[in-house]
Amino acid sequence: MPTKRLTFPGHSGATLAARLDLPQGPHLGTAVFAHCFTCGKDIPAAKRISARLAGMGIAVLRFDFTGLGHSKGEFAHTTFTSNAADLRAAAVHLDDLGMAPSLLIGHSLGGLAVLKAAAQIASVKAVATIGAPFDPHHVTRHFDEQIETIRNTGQAQVSLGGRPVTIGQGFLEDVQDKDLGPTIAGLNRALLVLHAPRDEIVDITNATRIFTAAKHPKSFVTLDEADHLITNPRDAEYAAEVIAAWAGRYLDLKPPAPPIGAPEGITRVSEADPEGFLQDIQNGPHHHALADEPKAYGGSNRGMSPYGFLAAGLGACASMTIRMYARRKGWPLTHVSVDVTHDKLHAQDAATGTETRVDSFTRRITLTGDLDQSQRDRLLEIADKCPVHKTLEKGATIKTELA
Repeated sequence: MPTKRLTFPGHSGATLAARLDLPQGPHLGTAVFAHCFTCGKDIPAAKRISARLAGMGIAVLRFDFTGLGHSKGEFAHTTFTSNAADLRAAAVHLDDLGMAPSLLIGHSLGGLAVLKAAAQIASVKAVATIGAPFDPHHVTRHFDEQIETIRNTGQAQVSLGGRPVTIGQGFLEDVQDKDLGPTIAGLNRALLVLHAPRDEIVDITNATRIFTAAKHPKSFVTLDEADHLITNPRDAEYAAEVIAAWAGRYLDLKPPAPPIGAPEGITRVSEADPEGFLQDIQNGPHHHALADEPKAYGGSNRGMSPYGFLAAGLGACASMTIRMYARRKGWPLTHVSVDVTHDKLHAQDAATGTETRVDSFTRRITLTGDLDQSQRDRLLEIADKCPVHKTLEKGATIKTELA
């Protein structure tokens, strides 16, 4: 997906660095992604989830909180409350760009930050948390041995996730005894809680407490064997697909009208995995699918192959044509199934040189119902009259141009 680099002023006026992942197709909505404590906008989970959502038409802004990553400011002077303020600043910037966010996504402590900030961002209609703790004080467990030093000296350098960061006394005071239960209960937005049962950093009981405190509409989805940082790409893609499907119920995702001359809209294919062959397919506002190649050909086998889609089109068209004819005749056809095979291998398509073989599709049609032989023979003839069959037989012209 195309990505734009942006900057905007954070809660303290310090310049925050951000990336805006944009859909290649229609822009249906906008989200903000808040990363985990001391992480950054470019952690694999943030990048993968944002890219996947962009492939589904939802632009995602991910940014570094004050003092982290490429953002300016002193992290030692930040607090949990200032993180929520940075989120509000991100929403204001998006609003200025004409892309007011309707969805907030927060990972770990970022999940609590979006819960705190959501009520103060009027455009937000839905919130999703991933591996979030119930209370912000939870994060101090990772540097218990330094808490006394922070209280006595005002700050201390601690190691979190293998990297040194400076924690200030203001952070400790801000998270001490802070109860977000009332905030969650008064969220007044749709809430999706995603959590892994085997999360060793933030126990799943935190998700239970968040879900219990929230009022409907609310949903809970397990991430099965995912770790806290969602390091497995498949877990990140699954989380993104769940968020997109869930958010569609609560967000006003209005696609643009189809262009003149294309009454059935456009089928848009966007690359979803530049390291493999996974493709995101959107047909009009309501239909979504994935295309891929088998693992033997360098793909990840998470969708039908291009020839699989071609065979599906031929089989679906034949079945529809048969049904339409039988219905018009009033014949007792109760079910149709079509098996389609194609005899050309993917490797042969990629080979250089002159191709001497031709494509050959074989359809095996099963007709169920109290039909006599003449009716069955006629329906078999009708299958050859389906529009896709005729297109494949006659060939087609294809024009290719740069957008």
